[in-house]
Amino acid sequence: MDSQLLVALALSLVGGLSTSIGALVVIINQTPNLKMLGLLQGFAAGLMLSISFLDLAHNAINSIGFLKGNLWFFGGVVFFAIITKFIPEPTVIPGSDDKSKKGRGGKDIMKKHRRQVFFSGIITAIGISLHNFPEGMAVFLGSMKGLRVGVNLALAIALHNIPEGVAVALPVYFATESKWQAFKLATLSGFAEPLGVVIVAYLFPSSLNPEILEGLLASVGGVMAFLTLHEMLPLAFDYAGQKQAVKAVFLGMAFMSASLYFLEISLPKDMSL
Repeated sequence: MDSQLLVALALSLVGGLSTSIGALVVIINQTPNLKMLGLLQGFAAGLMLSISFLDLAHNAINSIGFLKGNLWFFGGVVFFAIITKFIPEPTVIPGSDDKSKKGRGGKDIMKKHRRQVFFSGIITAIGISLHNFPEGMAVFLGSMKGLRVGVNLALAIALHNIPEGVAVALPVYFATESKWQAFKLATLSGFAEPLGVVIVAYLFPSSLNPEILEGLLASVGGVMAFLTLHEMLPLAFDYAGQKQAVKAVFLGMAFMSASLYFLEISLPKDMSL
């Protein structure tokens, strides 16, 4: 069991820390202006919606049935809606000079925008962490079936997590103008994956009920749907305009749907994300 746990931990680190690659994609470019931020947020929202509805919720409904799948999904929505009520909006943004006096017109408006975007980044990071947690469980169970299954699943999740790193790092980089803050938060969200491995290994040393795992993934789909519709889309509409943002959303959905298709045909038949 110890060697299998170490293998699963290593594989989950590969998958989880791929969020860092997404962060690097963001920080090697210049900080986007408000319109570009809105378009990129719309694109990221499309990625998240595809993962939520076409991957996580879809797989759960097929695996555990329509009623149970929906109950888990909307349980995730309600859970994250409650969580967001307890997350305080930031008054000061790390790494930025946000303590100057008010009454400076455009500067004050930009500071307000930055605080809104930073808050969105924090909530997105929490949502992605909740997403990565059961994925770590899936990697552990895949590793128990064999090294090939575990490796395939970890690589699939790694590719799947890169755009999630973008979704976390993008608003944080815009708000703070700090490459380190953006990279750090995106990377920390990926550490939830090996944490999932450790917890399932020690709480369920023999096996974890596959129905419970599918239910958890459906709940994560609800979490991601909520954060997308509650945080990412409003920012995209505000900063890029509704028509342009909607086009970016569908472009993101098409991109992620194509990615999910190629991942599906490369995975073993009995494993899913």
